[in-house]
Amino acid sequence: EPSSERSPFSDVDNGYLTALYELGIITGSEEDGETVFLPDQPITRAEISVIVWQVDRVHTYGKQILFQGGYYNILEDVPVNSYDPEGFSKDENGYITYSEDGVYVTKGVDVSVHQGTIDWQKVADAGFDFAMIRVGYRGYGMEGNMRGDTQFLNNVQGALNAGLDVGIYYFSQAVTVEEARQEAAYVIEQIAPYRITYPVVFDWEYISSQEARTEGMDGQGITQCASAFCELVSVAGYTPMVYFNQDMGYLVYQLDQLDSSLFWLAEYDSKPDFYYDFDMWQYTHTGTVPGIQGNVDLNLAFRDLSASSQ
Repeated sequence: EPSSERSPFSDVDNGYLTALYELGIITGSEEDGETVFLPDQPITRAEISVIVWQVDRVHTYGKQILFQGGYYNILEDVPVNSYDPEGFSKDENGYITYSEDGVYVTKGVDVSVHQGTIDWQKVADAGFDFAMIRVGYRGYGMEGNMRGDTQFLNNVQGALNAGLDVGIYYFSQAVTVEEARQEAAYVIEQIAPYRITYPVVFDWEYISSQEARTEGMDGQGITQCASAFCELVSVAGYTPMVYFNQDMGYLVYQLDQLDSSLFWLAEYDSKPDFYYDFDMWQYTHTGTVPGIQGNVDLNLAFRDLSASSQ
């Protein structure tokens, strides 16, 4: 449910009521200059008629997605999540698995310098199939300098030597299409010597800091950056992918403009309920894996992603 700051009513804070208000189904009353819901007051026949008509209108003119108390129109050209919720379970080691006839599923980790030195053979021996490795990042300060991940070389060579499929991600703070292209060119140059069989990912995230250079970036601008990055990745012969959580997926990215890229969803739960389709799922950031010190992100991939490699 939304916080009390988001509620339109001064006397009640309920996510469902907020959603109905945003749809225009309920409007509340005015008292002393404030909007109130008056939950203890009886409803009139006229108000019931308005509610019935509005609900019928919503059903007639198309479904909407309810997310964090708000309703959002469905993007008709974006494939829908068709995974069976009953197919998700935990194995004997506590890792989430997925089983469905005809769906190829692999287990993976994603790592950066924050995981330190990794024993990749132990990771492989624990049953993991792939590693998504950070190659670099752009700083979120106003200068926006690009930097390489100091563990990239060790990670990519170690994972490959252990027999894992390897994908790449770049943490972007691009504010222009030209910066996104600059990031893609850097990534392509750095990974050229290696056999990269999993996707190359654009990972753009908002930073909660007054110093963040991306302050004020809107969904259209971020989507254009992602599209530019992924276009160069594709031209270079790699599989482009865009990483996002539910907030970014519903409220920021214009997913119907990224139809040539795969999607990597971050949703920390026992099963994903994101409305749209995705190819990889990051289901926790507090996983533990033999060979890796401390917490690590854990993932499932739902396609034979290596089949579309170079």
